[in-house]
Amino acid sequence: MRRQFVITLEQLLNEDPRVVLLLGDIGVFGFRNSFAKHPSRTINIGILEQASVSVAAGLAKEGLIPFFHSIAPFVVERAFEQIKVDFGYQALGGNFVTVGGSYDYPALGCTHHCPGDVSLLLTVPGMEIHVPGHPQEFDHHLRTSYANGRPTYYRVSERSNSAPHVSADGKMIVMREGTGPVVLAIGPLLDRVLQALEGTDATILYTSTVSPLDTATLKHHAKRADGRVMCVEPYYEGTLAPLIGKALQGMRVALDCLGVPRRFLTAYGELADHDADCGLTPPQIRARFDQLCHV
Repeated sequence: MRRQFVITLEQLLNEDPRVVLLLGDIGVFGFRNSFAKHPSRTINIGILEQASVSVAAGLAKEGLIPFFHSIAPFVVERAFEQIKVDFGYQALGGNFVTVGGSYDYPALGCTHHCPGDVSLLLTVPGMEIHVPGHPQEFDHHLRTSYANGRPTYYRVSERSNSAPHVSADGKMIVMREGTGPVVLAIGPLLDRVLQALEGTDATILYTSTVSPLDTATLKHHAKRADGRVMCVEPYYEGTLAPLIGKALQGMRVALDCLGVPRRFLTAYGELADHDADCGLTPPQIRARFDQLCHV
């Protein structure tokens, strides 16, 4: 997906003179062509994340469309106050593209982990959040949302699903209908959910947009499943629980949220090691689904 970011943004820089790219010392080599072709609109500010967000807000106030790119904990957690006040409070449009969300840098430890990014950004009123599961989905979200006039977050993952599933209007995609519980798969976890639930009677919904969340589609299918819903999300477990609970208000609901446990990941290793530690392998997802079936 990072390669797709370079391709799409280089095209936007060529097409739209309002676009400005700010880098936090990440992706500098990848955007070397942009530095050469658009030196006044491609700027490496360096490891100054809070200042970078404020600079981006100033550009937005002048009618430009800023992009800020760095590692997720450095953008979301380190510069959260600037995102909240400079963009959210002032209702400015700007784009924040990160890598390294959750544990995509598995060997670097907590300083480079960021499973709390979506939880935190959901507290900013008006924030639009995309969690693409495939490079083509990322390209779609970037092109359709970059000039929306709202602060918008794009969570770029190291891993992708085998095929894109693009919803033109941001609605959830019904991957499969069944008579059992509804399973909502978010972004890059879709393939694992499909593998885990092969042969079951689950209704599987998919979305790569979590804010605004398509609650109408979810509610329609949840009613048919007697309120049994599982959300499989690639960030802190339970992040979408308040949105889902509000959408299903008035119904008898059995909700299970499967994601990154709300604890520090102190072990080191490969991505697969963290998947198993967090309960996000296909057999572990299947076990949780089987439990929900008996509720």
